[in-house]
Amino acid sequence: MGDAVISVLLVDGHDVVRVGVRSVLLAEPNIEVVGEARTAAEARPLIATLRPDVLILDAHLPDSSGVALCREALAMTTDIRCMILATDADDQVMSQAIMAGAAGYVLKQIEASSLVSGVRLVASGHTLFDPEAAAKVVHNVEERRRMHEVVAELTPQQRRILVLLAEGISNRQIAERLVLAEKTVKNHITGLLAKLGVSHRTQAALMASQLLEDGVVPRPASPADDTRPARGSGPKPPLPRGPAPSRVQGRSR
Repeated sequence: MGDAVISVLLVDGHDVVRVGVRSVLLAEPNIEVVGEARTAAEARPLIATLRPDVLILDAHLPDSSGVALCREALAMTTDIRCMILATDADDQVMSQAIMAGAAGYVLKQIEASSLVSGVRLVASGHTLFDPEAAAKVVHNVEERRRMHEVVAELTPQQRRILVLLAEGISNRQIAERLVLAEKTVKNHITGLLAKLGVSHRTQAALMASQLLEDGVVPRPASPADDTRPARGSGPKPPLPRGPAPSRVQGRSR
């Protein structure tokens, strides 16, 4: 971007943070703060009309999240560069920011000089993420994509067992839930672990929890909702009529 003036829009629910960031940026000759907003609702019309070069967003806004607003802003104009300003290094929020197309993720404890250089960096088309944290996020994204592909190859029965593993129940309980032999469940789990590339059911349970969160596999019905009769259940035959047998006291010989 060279020496061209960089226009910045600040969106943060905390007045003190906005005042601090604004004072730091206004001290720079080639950075202009063109607007401020406390909420996503206030920011949307400003984004549409001002079209800033850089959008500095609080990770947690009073009525939305910085990541969600970043996604909205990029839908309005792909030229905007979003920088998420967070109170702590949250891997999940950073992952969401990367997936939403944010150009940077910095902490509010950042030094003034680093904030200025960060704004210039993202405005010039670069990204600003902690390398180690970003590598971890990318790995998590790739691992999640791999899990989705593996689940698509599972049999319906293996999918049912996988989501039940997330509940932490035993093979016997899974067998009762699915009306299967316990040995059959054990064989299914062995094949399931091999397909998932893990060696312990605890790892499979963690993967299942993530897949449930992603909506890749449906959540299992609760036992109370399961209307199928359990093995051995059903109407009992009527007792034979007649006098009840007498109770014999004493020791039998």
